[in-house]
Amino acid sequence: MPYTYQDSRPQAPQLPQTARATHSSGKTYEELKHKCQQEGILFEDCDFPATDSSLFFSERPSIPFVWKRPGDIVNDPQFITGGATRTDICQGDLGDCWLLAAIASLTLNDKTLARVVPQDQNFGPGYAGIFHFQFWQHNEWLDIIIDDRLPTFKGRLVFLHSAEHNEFWSALLEKAYAKLNGSYEALKGGSAIEAMEDFTGGVGEMYEVRKAPDNFHDILEKALKKGSMVGCSIDTSSTAESEARTPFGLVKGHAYSVTGIDEVSYRDQKVDLIRIRNPWGQVEWNGPWSDNSSEWRLVSPSERKRLCQTSLDDGEFWMKFEDFKMHFDKVEICNLTPDALEGNAAQKWEVTVHQGSWVRGSTAGGCRNFLETFWTNPQIKLCLTEKDDGQDECTFLVALMQKDRRKLKKIGAEMLTIGYSIYESPSKDGHLPKDFFRYHASKARSKTYINLREISDRFQLPPGDYVLIPSTFEPHREADFCLRIFSEKKAITQDLDENVAIDLPEPPNPAITQQETDEEKQFRALFEQISGEDLEISAEELENVLNAVLKKTKSIKFKKLSLISCKNIISLMDSSGNGKLGFNEFKIFWDKLKKWISIFLLFDLDKSGTMSSYELRNALKASGFQLNNYLLQLIVLRYSDEQFQIDFDDFLNCLIRLENASRVFQELSMKNKEVVNLNISEVWYLLHWKLK
Repeated sequence: MPYTYQDSRPQAPQLPQTARATHSSGKTYEELKHKCQQEGILFEDCDFPATDSSLFFSERPSIPFVWKRPGDIVNDPQFITGGATRTDICQGDLGDCWLLAAIASLTLNDKTLARVVPQDQNFGPGYAGIFHFQFWQHNEWLDIIIDDRLPTFKGRLVFLHSAEHNEFWSALLEKAYAKLNGSYEALKGGSAIEAMEDFTGGVGEMYEVRKAPDNFHDILEKALKKGSMVGCSIDTSSTAESEARTPFGLVKGHAYSVTGIDEVSYRDQKVDLIRIRNPWGQVEWNGPWSDNSSEWRLVSPSERKRLCQTSLDDGEFWMKFEDFKMHFDKVEICNLTPDALEGNAAQKWEVTVHQGSWVRGSTAGGCRNFLETFWTNPQIKLCLTEKDDGQDECTFLVALMQKDRRKLKKIGAEMLTIGYSIYESPSKDGHLPKDFFRYHASKARSKTYINLREISDRFQLPPGDYVLIPSTFEPHREADFCLRIFSEKKAITQDLDENVAIDLPEPPNPAITQQETDEEKQFRALFEQISGEDLEISAEELENVLNAVLKKTKSIKFKKLSLISCKNIISLMDSSGNGKLGFNEFKIFWDKLKKWISIFLLFDLDKSGTMSSYELRNALKASGFQLNNYLLQLIVLRYSDEQFQIDFDDFLNCLIRLENASRVFQELSMKNKEVVNLNISEVWYLLHWKLK
């Protein structure tokens, strides 16, 4: 779920060498393996047990699965035999062809493969039934530890397997990825670019083949030479077409990987070819340049050997590039680094990362169609200071990713429809208000709002200051997100989150006058009527009078102030420490109350008697409290109802507790000057203590 604290400062991309151990024991792979070796046992992963819960979350297995270790399946299990190759990836009874297409692409780059699949693992000496794999997730590398128990039926692997029956690296990789996402079922359906990014930490771009640029062949050739991972697919017009075969042997709605691009001499002419792999390990293109086509008979044996052309039904085949463009609809490229995705010169890009959350009622404002809430979305300032070499504009790429949606499938979460807009920034800093978006159009935006894990687009804008607004299409949709900005030249980014600040007026000193005004006399009479003989108001007396007065205020909606709330009010106003309010203390509070009522009415924009939680940021600022997104989200969760509305008594409770917290904060600051420099988590701890 969202609401987890996100550091709003821009982050540098993490290196894979710093992969974080994720096992619940807190131990690393080496520590767990050593422990098993010392005790003479095989590792059993309590985080991803060999039970149905690791397989499915919405259905029961149609067949009785038996979890077996590789040594129980074959006599001579091997981790990798003859090197990890694309023929080691054969799909089983799970709809994760998108993942398999990405794994096939992964095998084309030894360095990248060795990072995801550590090569010092085997079933030989020191074997302890434990393996590990490394994946990129939202700007950090994670080390995923698993045991080697795999689901089988009748002694055969049910899911991903190698063509070599005693080779298990690919099946174990699939299990580790299933653990990362919560279950095997969570891997059903997806886009190859998703897994490609998790294998590399790279950035993806998607091309519609029929709208691809004229130099599309060069783009693909360059991407493959640079070790980028490339996938392709054929669109479907309905679910009934999913995995339907065309007359040419291609499968609709199926994820393929592009494994090579080359040219061949044919009848004294050069023909551009592209090599495709079907992760099923079979079912191939049967048109021109397919495995057994007549074209190959006119190609020299040396050329066929160079291109590794075979007639095996192994799922891999060559096509003429023009036929590829005619039959395939989408191509996804995951660049291992965002170097020169276009053009010929390799360029080193600057990368910054921002983590954030869309939370209903506070920062889930939806797209620009919803003006009343759009401005409440997180805002990131982007300062473009240097033009591209020889150009008048600055090139940058924005990639917006919604986090953990696949893992959250088991509780009904789906991919949200996401996108972003970019506005020219006014000169002043700070969170841009609603009226700014009423009168200013965006300078750029994502091509579309779409329900993919990540969307990315490339932009060129003149140097200057801009504000980037990531959002879901509809308001009130919750998710955590990761926003990455790649720029060719140095760019400065800053989260336009508010700093936590308190700006409250000093309480007035009691006025010393010879004669009270008529208004003061009326107020003193009211006080004496409430307080009784002791001329002090207790929490019980305050509860009665406030509830009576607020019930008569027809312009606001009000439930009831509790006795605890009134004790908090007295705690705030009581300067003598006797737990009651004297005349001057009560008068100061009464003036506060009138001010807070006027603020509440000011931000009750529809005059409904309640205030939208999306207006709470401005209402609190008018009351003297400037809060950041995180604190605002937590307060909204506490005080708003299911329709994201706040009644006055909840607004009053919020202000009283914030003022109490600020007073404690100020007292601590006076005692210890270092308290003034508390970081955000410490400030929240202080506020949360008073919000209990």
